[in-house]
Amino acid sequence: MSRPCLIGIAGPSCAGKTELSRRLATLLPAPILPLDGYYFDLAHLSPAERAQRNFDTPEVFDQSLFLQHLKALAQGRGISRPVYDFAAHVRTGRVEIVTPAPFLVVEGLLLFHWEEVRKLLSLRVYVDLDEPSCLERRLLRDVKERGRAPESVRRQFAETVRPMAEKYIYPTRSFADLLVRGDAPVEDSVAAVMERVRSLSGSI
Repeated sequence: MSRPCLIGIAGPSCAGKTELSRRLATLLPAPILPLDGYYFDLAHLSPAERAQRNFDTPEVFDQSLFLQHLKALAQGRGISRPVYDFAAHVRTGRVEIVTPAPFLVVEGLLLFHWEEVRKLLSLRVYVDLDEPSCLERRLLRDVKERGRAPESVRRQFAETVRPMAEKYIYPTRSFADLLVRGDAPVEDSVAAVMERVRSLSGSI
């Protein structure tokens, strides 16, 4: 099997990375490797201590394991990736098997932060969206899916999400091969990415 085409999707929290990744994964088809699955396990901390952690810095991710898995998939080898519980901030102990395929969608906030990761990506796509829209979407997601209180979500956004995005995420726009808008019709973004993928692979 020839080297897989690795499509990286990065951008700020709730910009629309996951929806774009899912659409691409269905269309290609391709497995998805989410960086979010590689948060370090915080089971050794109390729930109160876990809630106080800054989850928007590079240090909270197991970069070593993520890079190891990404390299394996780039070489056509399957992996068993960790499954993370976002409500409890712990790894569940379960794994998800990711099998090698001609295309792989890799998605995450800080995906373009690490040079070693960037070098493995065939195409780097940055999903951009203004902060008020990101906060509105994050409120809907965290309250509904993660059982958070709205005031807690707003406080976290102000104290860590926004400043860490300014420090670590927004600067990585410069590494993107393609910029798409998170508030544009997702079909348009999918079409733009697929056009780039066709030019790279020539096989779809």
